[in-house]
Amino acid sequence: MAAEPTQALAVVPAAGPPTPPGTQRPRTDRPDEGPEPTPRRIVTRYSRQDRVFLEGVRAVGLLVLVIVGSIGIFLGLQAKPTLSHYGWHFFTESRWLPSQDIIGIRAVLVGTIEVAACALVIAFPLAFFTALFITDWAPARLRPVLVRVVDLMAAVPSIVFGLWVLFYIQPHAAQIAHWLSKYFGWIPIFKVHTDVNYPIWNQSPGYAAYAGSAFIASIAVAAMIFPMATSVMREVFGEAPAGEKEAALALGATRWAMVRTVVIPFGRSGVIGGTMLALGRALGETISVLLIINQAFQVKINVLESGTSTISALIATNYAEATPAQLSALLTCGFVLFCMTLLVNTVAAQVVKRSRSGQGTDL
Repeated sequence: MAAEPTQALAVVPAAGPPTPPGTQRPRTDRPDEGPEPTPRRIVTRYSRQDRVFLEGVRAVGLLVLVIVGSIGIFLGLQAKPTLSHYGWHFFTESRWLPSQDIIGIRAVLVGTIEVAACALVIAFPLAFFTALFITDWAPARLRPVLVRVVDLMAAVPSIVFGLWVLFYIQPHAAQIAHWLSKYFGWIPIFKVHTDVNYPIWNQSPGYAAYAGSAFIASIAVAAMIFPMATSVMREVFGEAPAGEKEAALALGATRWAMVRTVVIPFGRSGVIGGTMLALGRALGETISVLLIINQAFQVKINVLESGTSTISALIATNYAEATPAQLSALLTCGFVLFCMTLLVNTVAAQVVKRSRSGQGTDL
């Protein structure tokens, strides 16, 4: 009898747990290849010129930190005697009478905030819409011209803006202040303690009630912070993704609808940061404010009424004839202004840097 052919039986491995999607089952048909090779370490080697440049940049950055820190330490040490003598009364007292040993900065602190706040109210809409026009509406040939003009405004000395407002803008601004106090005087900030029926012309009693006010001084400050705010807003608006803008237009949106739904939401944090940077500049403005205001050491919220003062104007006015004790008080004012400005600028820079719109913005 012929033997029947035998069949080889294949060994089927036992079924294991199912392999998760996206992963590969380890191969068992090859011998162990040992541990994975260690990745090669990449070491950056700078040339001599690069090392010199890098160390120079580090030295300059360290020098900036040393200068800012030394200014703060110096002002803090000089302010210590005044703060030890007057305590919290230095911040709550509104009178400045060194001969009677009465010194306080509440009035000038309120005046500083009023001038800066009014300047922001004037400069913000101008900077906002100017930045939008440059980035999204200006013709290609006109855009670089507008950018240069705005940037050049930042180079104009502050005294020029002060003289411009003092001799040209103030008569017209007094008319605006009179109109606001006449029809909106029921609002405390617009109230003026003068008969609103007085005529408004140069050197008249009515004109004197409105000249030299925080409102008029804020116009000069607004002209100085306008270029800074516009530049920051223009940069963040320019970082808006072109794909999202084109998608909005492709879906039938008008240009204004595209700006409203894409550009402005994208640059919101940058707008806030740019405005705060402008506020930091406005808090420390000196010469233009000093030219315009009629100094008055009293707390008033009536921004249209003549008479106010700021911290920087107080320092500039009294520094030349100050005694050692008064000098310490003035340096304490400078220390307060330094801390305010440093805090505002630091917060503004962080807001811009941490926002999606400000990732490519250098501040």
